[in-house]
Amino acid sequence: MSTPLPVAVIGAGHMGRHHVRKYAEMDDARLVAVVDSNVERARAAAEPVGARWAATLTPDLGDIVAATVAVPTVHHLAVAAPLIERGIALLIEKPLAPTLAEARQIADLARRHDVIVQVGHTERFNPVVRAVDRLGLRPKFVETHRISPFTFRSADVGVVFDMMIHDIDILLHMVGEKVARVDAVGVSILSKHEDIANARVTFDAGAVANLTASRLALKTERKLRVFCEHAYVSLDYHKKVGIAITLDKNLDVLKLAREHDVEDLSQMAGLDFGKMITVEPLMIDDRDALRDELETFVGCVRSRSRPPVSAEDGVAAVALAEQIVQSLQQHTWNAGKGREPFSTVPGE
Repeated sequence: MSTPLPVAVIGAGHMGRHHVRKYAEMDDARLVAVVDSNVERARAAAEPVGARWAATLTPDLGDIVAATVAVPTVHHLAVAAPLIERGIALLIEKPLAPTLAEARQIADLARRHDVIVQVGHTERFNPVVRAVDRLGLRPKFVETHRISPFTFRSADVGVVFDMMIHDIDILLHMVGEKVARVDAVGVSILSKHEDIANARVTFDAGAVANLTASRLALKTERKLRVFCEHAYVSLDYHKKVGIAITLDKNLDVLKLAREHDVEDLSQMAGLDFGKMITVEPLMIDDRDALRDELETFVGCVRSRSRPPVSAEDGVAAVALAEQIVQSLQQHTWNAGKGREPFSTVPGE
């Protein structure tokens, strides 16, 4: 077995603690240090797994080859830049940066210094998403819902960069086309940024997506529906279940419809459609998405190979997220006579 890769976790908050725990469980990684500006928080995360802790990542902590950056998004560039310049490979939590300009700076630095940067879009490693990848779908219409109660975390960004960013990355990965148009609406209720948002995204080749995110719901729901020429797929990320209705498995239904004259389907009104069609459960592996993400990162660092969620992917996700935020900020609400439209501009 090869020598475990020496790694560090920078940022011991909610996500950072998960990275600490997973690295400590891995055979091919050795967690050297946990770094956080709050030293006691770093110590609380590091001590139980036998790692060192500090307020900053300094050479005396040991030889670090790779690190997770899990600090607040607004600090990603400031933290990542000196590490990239030192040649340290990084897994930067999503989103890559709070703005497109900063995301591009990180990607440019990584290219210039030939350093591997992977972005922490963990949903790419969700067994449900991987099951859809295996189908090789060409989406025509995509619908996503990602809602949850307010957690009081990530209040420094709106719901688009906090939650919808997951679905933005998956959407771009699945469609693989340039964005042609974005129309969005959103409102802020508890924070200065949008807490609820809906976006309609149209791509160059005609594919359309409808994305909804809310952090003010009373339940947690994470769903994806994909409509293609030859299939319909429905997924539940939260429950890790999915179904597929494919054309090749339902040719008998189509044949029956044609026999009854497709222009007069009312003749089939007495038939039970649900019993006629073939619905297949997706074959979903029972795997740990975060563990897979970290193992993939470590493997890419060892082999010097491009990560499946690269810095360029992170830039693309931030670019679309920024377009969505700009669109919802430009939306004018007709609030009625004598009332001011509800502002969605952060800070107002």
